[in-house]
Amino acid sequence: MTNPSSLPRPFQRLLSLDILRGVTIAFMIMVNNNGGPGAWAQMNHADWNGLTATDLVFPTFLFVVGVSIVFAYGARLARGATRAQLAWHTAKRACLLFLLGLVVNSFPYFHLAHMRFYGVLQRIAVCYLLVGLFYLLDKRVWTKIALLALVLVGYWVLVRWVPVPGSGMPGRDIPFLDKDLNIVAWLDRQLMPNHLYEDFWSHNLRDPEGLLSDIPAIGTTLLGLLTGLWLRSQRELKTKAAGLAAGALACLASGCLWSIWFPLNKKMWTSSYVLVAAGWSLVVFALAFWAVEIKGWGKDKGRSQSEVLFRGVVWPWLVFGSNAIAAYIVSELLPGLVDLFPFTADGQKTNAFDWAREHIFAQIPNPGWAAFGYSFSYMAICFIPVWILYRKKIFLKL
Repeated sequence: MTNPSSLPRPFQRLLSLDILRGVTIAFMIMVNNNGGPGAWAQMNHADWNGLTATDLVFPTFLFVVGVSIVFAYGARLARGATRAQLAWHTAKRACLLFLLGLVVNSFPYFHLAHMRFYGVLQRIAVCYLLVGLFYLLDKRVWTKIALLALVLVGYWVLVRWVPVPGSGMPGRDIPFLDKDLNIVAWLDRQLMPNHLYEDFWSHNLRDPEGLLSDIPAIGTTLLGLLTGLWLRSQRELKTKAAGLAAGALACLASGCLWSIWFPLNKKMWTSSYVLVAAGWSLVVFALAFWAVEIKGWGKDKGRSQSEVLFRGVVWPWLVFGSNAIAAYIVSELLPGLVDLFPFTADGQKTNAFDWAREHIFAQIPNPGWAAFGYSFSYMAICFIPVWILYRKKIFLKL
């Protein structure tokens, strides 16, 4: 029999989810500012096929978005909001996220001729809008599983069996998952010439947040949504934690198996990558859920000395997690802002970040630790304005 005392209160905020969100955004800031070519391999994206810790950051954030939809919408409905009001709120928030993504991509110069319209916030906006509206339309679990299967299998069929115009059939006329000769990159070049992420680096060949790869990214968000539905069910907390662990195992096993035929690839956001990345997200989430929601570590009442220590360790991630979008925006706008205030040092024009990299962190003998020191320091700087917002109880809710 279910013990009511072991169940969370209706729509209680999950501290473990905030921790997962905070760790994710902190690591995202670090890998986006990893200190240069000396950074460890795990602080860089895989060049093409393959997987590094850095490749797990963005899908974990989308996974968290999916989980959050269940809890946020449930809380609003419990307070009397209608589905129509929530749908309108979802559409407005998605539009604002998309516009903020344009600002982040272009700040501070806003060159329209090469403005990038795809991006991280833009992908979050698309996935949040479509998955959020679908959840409002239909809360049945089986429809989410059906859509998940459709987007993952459908994307595999699209990439594997649809000929690339002017090049031919993947696996026959051209290599399967060729960097440049694939249907995803081809469509982005037709839709957004001179507006892609790799415009200046690879002659306008591709964009890691392109249009078609939004399809499997929706699958990532759906896996988070299904996780949120599982956590909102009337089951004991230990059963929920076991379900998270089982889900992690299932995603990792199925994703690794599928990768034999459909390799792990973050830039293409392959279906196998969706499953493996979600599996690792579930691993971390299950550990945080067990430690916080079941063992009570970090809770405010009746804390032991070890739990007080745990609270101190996770506190920065709670600060980041409570204002993740604000933290990301700060981290992306800060380099452009600093670049507006150049100065001359050693006869060369530089800025504060470049000077610190060359005159402070470059003095560390080990290149990996030098790069890590820079990226960690950059993340710590970004923490300051987010902590001020946290202290003032200001949370960016678009």
